[in-house]
Amino acid sequence: MNARFNPRGVWTVYRAEMARMRRTFWQSIATPVITTILYFVVFGGAVGSHMHSVQGVGYGAFIVPGLIMLTLLTQSISNASVGFYFPIFTKAIFEILSAPLSAFETVTAYVGAAATKSVLLGLIILITASFFIKLQILHPVWMVAFMLLTSITFSLFGFIIGIWARNFEQLSIIPAIIVTPLTFLGGAFYSIDMLPEPWRTLNLFNPVVYLISGFRWSFYGAADVRVMTSLACTLGFMVACLAAIWWIFRTGYRLKP
Repeated sequence: MNARFNPRGVWTVYRAEMARMRRTFWQSIATPVITTILYFVVFGGAVGSHMHSVQGVGYGAFIVPGLIMLTLLTQSISNASVGFYFPIFTKAIFEILSAPLSAFETVTAYVGAAATKSVLLGLIILITASFFIKLQILHPVWMVAFMLLTSITFSLFGFIIGIWARNFEQLSIIPAIIVTPLTFLGGAFYSIDMLPEPWRTLNLFNPVVYLISGFRWSFYGAADVRVMTSLACTLGFMVACLAAIWWIFRTGYRLKP
């Protein structure tokens, strides 16, 4: 492990990962944006015509934070997992591990690039949504904070998946069967207060509820749970991911033969 921080090495890996986004523009940028617009048209138009407001907010505007959070979660995991799995798949991981980069620097480069892509995509979707609906952001600083925390946290989670996965199929298992369903059940398109018991109480065990609730609060001041609880849950998951990554580099799990 290096005694000094290596900014040039971190920047080199970070820049290479960001370049991959430019090379795969349609997959990295265009497809998520088009998919989100379709969600907005279908849910905002079809459902919104029957459900005019939720928690005092127009339904079209209400679902925008949920759509952005859905994109942040899925893209952060995807960008980080694919970004680090590919060197493992091509056996280039040994060059990375032997490079003058510490574990902290390696994680900073890959997670930083994945989080940057997700935040940029979230901002693009926010700007795109503003053409369809009038938005208000009551707490812009908190909005940026939740975007950064969520993107970094789930990029860390994606980094772990990239190390754990043994093939490209496994890369998509957790996002497909766990993260996406939890997001849809976590209040992306409705308030959990609308659910009958015991489903509302059970949904409080869904960690995505706290992410979406805190992020929506930054827009409209309305939330399903307390914003400090949302922040604490996000930070707690981040610490858990950091601990897991520390253990992986400490033991060499899936990194060394």
